[in-house]
Amino acid sequence: MFKINKTSLIITCCLFLAAIAQAQYPTVLTQREQAKVIDELLNDRLKNLLPSLMKREGYDMWIVMSREYNEDPVIKTLLPATWMAARRTTMLVMFDKGTEVEYLAVARYDVGEMFKRAWNPEEEPDQWARLGKIITERNPKKIGVNKAAIWGHTDGLTANDYDNIMRVLPKKLQANVTTAEPLAVAWLETRSKKEMEIYPQIVRIAHEIIAEGFSDRVIQPGVTTTDDLVWWYREKIKELKLDTWFHPSVDIQRPGTFTENVIRPGDFIHVDFGITYLRLNTDTQEHAYILKPGETDAPAYLKAAFKKGNRLQDIFTNNFKEGKTGNQVLAESRAQAIAEGIKPSIYTHPIGYHGHAAGTTLGMWDLQGGVPDDGDYPLHLNTAYSIELNCVVNVPEWKKDVRIALEEDAYFDERGVNYIDGRQTEIIVVPKVLPNVK
Repeated sequence: MFKINKTSLIITCCLFLAAIAQAQYPTVLTQREQAKVIDELLNDRLKNLLPSLMKREGYDMWIVMSREYNEDPVIKTLLPATWMAARRTTMLVMFDKGTEVEYLAVARYDVGEMFKRAWNPEEEPDQWARLGKIITERNPKKIGVNKAAIWGHTDGLTANDYDNIMRVLPKKLQANVTTAEPLAVAWLETRSKKEMEIYPQIVRIAHEIIAEGFSDRVIQPGVTTTDDLVWWYREKIKELKLDTWFHPSVDIQRPGTFTENVIRPGDFIHVDFGITYLRLNTDTQEHAYILKPGETDAPAYLKAAFKKGNRLQDIFTNNFKEGKTGNQVLAESRAQAIAEGIKPSIYTHPIGYHGHAAGTTLGMWDLQGGVPDDGDYPLHLNTAYSIELNCVVNVPEWKKDVRIALEEDAYFDERGVNYIDGRQTEIIVVPKVLPNVK
């Protein structure tokens, strides 16, 4: 008689169930495959994007450097995937020769495929002296360094390293050293064609994780708390071998006042959630409704309130135009929304290499009259944003206001603003209504 090993059967069943759970998600590449994709994207950006950005912003040299454990936020976007950080003092020099950009690493070895070793310590023991000679030989007219007043992302050069650069330059070139802020922002905010081929699946993964969390596979009404759901999201991110750039949050809206965080039937719940994958980030906020016994859909008054949130999104994204500043788009959108009877709050930010990324800021929750400096920065094409906003809607049935807070990742190009993987247009209901059960 054939005997079944119970331990093997249990392990097989567990693996099968795990495979089923994984199967609902888009492919998440292995670490090795991710490294290959990251390096391909970086090399493509250096070959096909950075040269045009340097010309657009008028720089013929850009220097990015970091000492180990004191990282310039830009340098990680220039390092190969197997470099987790700078090593010792990592110096990267990009020089526009007119016909092409030369990529040099003032280091003991090449840095990735593009940055070629340009320092031999046996010939010149002083790394700084070698950097000075490289700059002097090329005689650049405008030397950009990451010393900036507005964006923290582009202010990564330490005071000590800045002093050392100036020390090794002849006086005639010292006057050519200036902030690289416009170029660094352009590099960080501009998405390449290849990146936009993979970004939709990254956002889809985030959407799928949110959807699973907003389901009866995770939520047991009357038992599950918002903290339980938050930590489920954190565990799911790790289970899928992804990263996040912020701790998720889940909150409840319901009639009356309450202090508990147990999710109950009739609750209107909201999540703020993001992942990091292939060096790109997502940032998403969505809503779900917990069905009461006998209900098959969210109440009409909540659905109507939700549609006002979608309308605010449309008003806002329709005002995007190349060359407009963030403050202009903010003011125009708020005026239009208020004229339509919507109570808007808009606080949209660029997204890409960072969650709250460099680029045009379009409002902050506490600066609805305009954002100084980065709100005055004009919109450029081929940039991505988290369309983040909310509207407050009075719901008589609850005798209180309800806040519709939405956030979806979008791409701005010559076609206008398009959501990278769509947007939420209907409230998710928990549990999902089965078509064969009434």
